[in-house]
Amino acid sequence: MKLSLGPVLFYWDRQQTLDFYADMVDLPLDVIYLGETVCAKRRDMGLDDWLGLARELTQQSSAELVMSGLTLVEAASELSNLRRLCDNGELLVEANDMGAVQYLSEKRVRFVGGPALNLYNGYALAELVNSGMQRWVPPVEVSGAMIRSARAQLTELGVAVPEVEIFAYGHLPLAYSARCFTARAENRPKDDCQFCCQNYPEGIPLLSQEGEALFTINGIQTMSASVSNLLADYPALVECGADLLRLSPRASGMVEVVEAFDAVRKGGLPPLAVDGCNGYWHGQPGMLRAEEAGLC
Repeated sequence: MKLSLGPVLFYWDRQQTLDFYADMVDLPLDVIYLGETVCAKRRDMGLDDWLGLARELTQQSSAELVMSGLTLVEAASELSNLRRLCDNGELLVEANDMGAVQYLSEKRVRFVGGPALNLYNGYALAELVNSGMQRWVPPVEVSGAMIRSARAQLTELGVAVPEVEIFAYGHLPLAYSARCFTARAENRPKDDCQFCCQNYPEGIPLLSQEGEALFTINGIQTMSASVSNLLADYPALVECGADLLRLSPRASGMVEVVEAFDAVRKGGLPPLAVDGCNGYWHGQPGMLRAEEAGLC
């Protein structure tokens, strides 16, 4: 089982971003994703900066470097930047938008299908595999049973099964909007947000009227309130055919997270339970833990 470090979903300034990857480079990671996937206004790190960082990391780590593209493309300038990313000529690209899939397919360039693509069965997967998708990151709400079913359908169709990379740790990215919720929370217009996302390195908790944590707001992105953690489900991840486990960056504690997953994949016993949620993996509401759903 390989471990991957997903793209940073929050807006950190340039120095915090560089410091984060300096901490990650010596960890036992097999794949590292770089790039901005949430908001094109987050410009502390442009495409050239990300590519430069990738070159530096290549000199320091044996991990595969992958460039991730935007999930929501809203303007011609963003489409232009997406094309530049797809044409980088150096690194594999994670497509998080069907526009990127179309462009990469036309160029006959192999790619990673990101979790924002709506791929839920073997027939949809077959279309993208035939278009050049070599690795599939299922949507975060997909259960282990659905992944097994999709793999079986691909086999029945006679289509090669791509690598499967499961989102195994982090705040789950649930939805995207043209509206910026963080700017609205600070009573700012989106076009004059003053990059206020940087004030919240792990997003803004959104509570119900009863004070229950429901979501995390991250610019135009709505995320889970709880951190999803599938470490206790490691045997089931292996059984469903997962090839990689994605660990999504947080502002603190990532060294310990990587080390915990690495210990289990090397033969250590997985914990009986973990903090956070894992309901989606078990086909239940995502905010639940398996224990709450009566599955343990």
